[in-house]
Amino acid sequence: MQRLLLATGVCCVLGAAVVWADDKKNAEKKAADKKWVFLDLQPQANQKLKENFHYECPNAPNSLGELPTGEQTLAGVKFKIGESCIQLGSKRLTDKPDKVEGIKVDKKLSKLHFLHAAGFALELAEDTVVGEYTVNWDDGNSVSIPLVSGKDLLDWWYKEDAPGPTRGKVAWKGENEFAKGMDYKIRLYLTTWENTKPDKKVVSIDFSSTMETDCAPFCVAMTAEEK
Repeated sequence: MQRLLLATGVCCVLGAAVVWADDKKNAEKKAADKKWVFLDLQPQANQKLKENFHYECPNAPNSLGELPTGEQTLAGVKFKIGESCIQLGSKRLTDKPDKVEGIKVDKKLSKLHFLHAAGFALELAEDTVVGEYTVNWDDGNSVSIPLVSGKDLLDWWYKEDAPGPTRGKVAWKGENEFAKGMDYKIRLYLTTWENTKPDKKVVSIDFSSTMETDCAPFCVAMTAEEK
């Protein structure tokens, strides 16, 4: 009986692994058929992935050092991840900017994909607006994409049984030593925005924090999807 249960357990694990591998392969195949434009965050980036995020981690690394860089397919979207990201400030993180402007696009696009998360958001109430992306078209108009806690993104630290965002997706999971010591893991989220003016060129994107809460949003990568 014990052997039968053990064998059944092994089969379940192997089956789950095969399903996960198939899902990943299908996502990569779908991603390969789309027209991606990688947006370069490095000119405005202010936080290296391999260095400590925030300031309350003196004894162990609290970084995204485990996150693979270069071209990666995450949650069915291709991103080009550089060595640094854009970290915005908050009421608690006062040494970072409240806004970064002029992330270059200069393309017509159908969608924008954001790979991001936030720090100091574990105790934040759901449905709190913590920041926004502003899309600037070449006709002089712009539109704001609000970042809502619980819907678009959550804290980058999470417990194993914690739900993901209701409107976005969990795009990547990993660990770091500081989070592990507190019985947490780390993850990043995907938010996708559909352009309401796909025939107009998008000139640039601005990224801002409300600075009204402790929550400090950060963006690791952006990808545009052409028509």
